[in-house]
Amino acid sequence: QGQIKELILTICDQAEKSSSYVMPGYTHLQRAQPVTFGHQLMAYAWMLLRDLGRMQDATARMDAECPLGSGALAGTTYPLDRFYTAQELGFAAPCGNSIDGVSDRDFCIELTSAMATCMMHLSRLSEEIILWCSWEFKFTTGSSIMPQKKNPDVTELIRGKTGRVYGDLNTLLVMMKGIPLAYDKDMQEDKEAVFDAVDTLELCLKTITPMLATMTPLPANMRRAAAKGFINATDCADYLTKKGMPFRDAYKCTGTMVGACIRADKTLEELTLDEFKQYSDLFEADIYDAIDLTHCCEGRTSYGGPTQASVLKQIADVKSKINC
Repeated sequence: QGQIKELILTICDQAEKSSSYVMPGYTHLQRAQPVTFGHQLMAYAWMLLRDLGRMQDATARMDAECPLGSGALAGTTYPLDRFYTAQELGFAAPCGNSIDGVSDRDFCIELTSAMATCMMHLSRLSEEIILWCSWEFKFTTGSSIMPQKKNPDVTELIRGKTGRVYGDLNTLLVMMKGIPLAYDKDMQEDKEAVFDAVDTLELCLKTITPMLATMTPLPANMRRAAAKGFINATDCADYLTKKGMPFRDAYKCTGTMVGACIRADKTLEELTLDEFKQYSDLFEADIYDAIDLTHCCEGRTSYGGPTQASVLKQIADVKSKINC
């Protein structure tokens, strides 16, 4: 949990520094709408915050019921005060059923499930970095044979190790699926899976945190990437809609303009006002402000959006949740 908190705070620090860096947001691996790098990073901060909550929930349930005194399955004839021993060992109470106390491994499955989900988030972040490394960032190691290449070794290893933790979770689920009450030797297999999942997640968190802390975003590269792909086309359609055109017509009009721009090797920003007016008389000089990439981000003022103020609020909210 401490390592997850450290990673979240590292992400928040980087997001604060880059809260105004415009970059393309993607859907289907295609440039879709403008966002900021800070906004993109904070998506992972919220994911990891949920991971932290799952770990805390698993810990709370693990500490809730003490199995000591369950015996082999039927309790004990000795005059044992199970409430006293549970309290001394830091549990909230003794387990209510001695058979359940012996045969339960839910806590192993729940903890490993939480770790597998966290690894999934680390893997998604790693995949993004792998995709970005050739044009937005320079924080990769060199190829062993090709001097012109930079390979994202760290993130590729994290992405690969995610499958290992998935395997640990599957091991536990398959192990428990057909075991009758109470104890069976199969349950000894839980140790290897749980310990391996813990060790793997700790290693990945220990590796990715300093990597993110020392990365250097290249805002000029991100801005150039954002200028391509017509990611302000939705804003152009919204502009026409706000001027009174039905959105379906605005959508079609903008799509026609984008098609013409592609054929002419132009961007929407490069069209003259006369060219805009060839498509609709609703276009005025303020269209250039409407499709400006920074304005596109700052105009999305809905809660949780990409404006700089929103990103900074997200950072404050996440930090407050960690410290509460």
